[in-house]
Amino acid sequence: MPTPTHDQPFRGYIQVYTGNGKGKTTAALGQALRAAGRQWRTYIGQFLKGSPSGELVAVKSLEPYITIEQFGRQGFLVIDETPGEEDVERARRGLDKCREAMRSGQYRLVILDEVCVALYFKLLADKDILDFLDEKPPDVEIILTGRYASPSVVERADLVTEMRDIKHYGEKGVPARDGIEK
Repeated sequence: MPTPTHDQPFRGYIQVYTGNGKGKTTAALGQALRAAGRQWRTYIGQFLKGSPSGELVAVKSLEPYITIEQFGRQGFLVIDETPGEEDVERARRGLDKCREAMRSGQYRLVILDEVCVALYFKLLADKDILDFLDEKPPDVEIILTGRYASPSVVERADLVTEMRDIKHYGEKGVPARDGIEK
């Protein structure tokens, strides 16, 4: 079997990292780091996130290979029954920005971080994401992350990894730590 080279055509797939365990965003960021090592450009759209984090600082040193934008507002999103209009609008604008990046021809990898949770909270509809995936150029890899991946997204994906909690120090009251969880 021949070893792939940069000269061979690249076919982009759809990956999903889901589950209740830690590591979904971290895995996606690892893919972005690997892509940067090959001088590929990655666009990361973070749904539901709007607070400072270690990855925001780190990617500054990897520009122009990694671009990251947050679409959430500061603080935690709490959804009781009906999502707020501001959160729905932020998610829609975020999806539009991800679509623009995906179609631009500038990025080989596009990551929609926490988009599965945005679907679960009904900030976006499954149809919105499936339509987005229908527009994927053949040479762009897409990664969707977040708990609660919908069955239709799982069905559409080429690769699905489920992170599963077995043990987590958060259960003992350890808060999210700088450099590890944020």
